Amino acid sequence: MDQTVSMRRGGSSPTILLVEDFDDTRLMMKMWLVKNGYRVLEAETGEEGVALAQEELPDLIIMDMMMPRMNGLDAAQRIRQHSDLSQTPIVAVSAYGADEYRSLALEAGCDEYVSTPFEPRTLSELIKSLLAREQSPDLNASQANIGH
Repeated sequence: MDQTVSMRRGGSSPTILLVEDFDDTRLMMKMWLVKNGYRVLEAETGEEGVALAQEELPDLIIMDMMMPRMNGLDAAQRIRQHSDLSQTPIVAVSAYGADEYRSLALEAGCDEYVSTPFEPRTLSELIKSLLAREQSPDLNASQANIGH
């Protein structure tokens, strides 16, 4: 399988926090991520996502944008306020494909925006790219957004 994941510090798989309020979508995404070699943490709400991110310090966060109470934009902003998470890649996921919504996600602190439905290979490549960037101190120092 070409979607293998390189091992992280200490020989562990990269940890991805999946924040998604819809159970079926979260289960499908979790199964796909685990199959592709990631350790997955799950949160159902923006509040849970912020708390779990601060507690676990994941390598990457996949954030649904449309959730009740605290939406993904607010959750991403809260996560970015935590010093240990200021450089953690956040991928916003939403059914809204409009460029203006993508801009809002990037302004809130997300590194990239993916509209659903998405091609699994595209998401896989994006995750690998963001994790590789996170591992490279030279790129982290300049921290340029991947604006496509």
